[in-house]
Amino acid sequence: MSDPICPLCLRPIPPEARQSLHHLVPRLKGGKGGPTVLLHQICHNEIHAALTEAELARDYDTPEKLRTHPRLARFVAWVGKRPPGFHSKTPGGRRKRR
Repeated sequence: MSDPICPLCLRPIPPEARQSLHHLVPRLKGGKGGPTVLLHQICHNEIHAALTEAELARDYDTPEKLRTHPRLARFVAWVGKRPPGFHSKTPGGRRKRR
């Protein structure tokens, strides 16, 4: 069986890679029990560093929409050149929940 594909960066997620589930609509904005996607941890961190919970709920509730955000588009281009198991610290802090 092949490794799952990260819906943000479109790279495989090998079993040894840091990974996590992302609620497409944040739990605090009505997404509890809603759809989730499996992401590389670095991809998940970048999403939450770039966007607030309100922005995620309102404008970025699919992987396709997330990839259109300018910061995330640059991130996807950058991380796409790294191996599937790559992880590093995300620069900048996490965006505030609004």
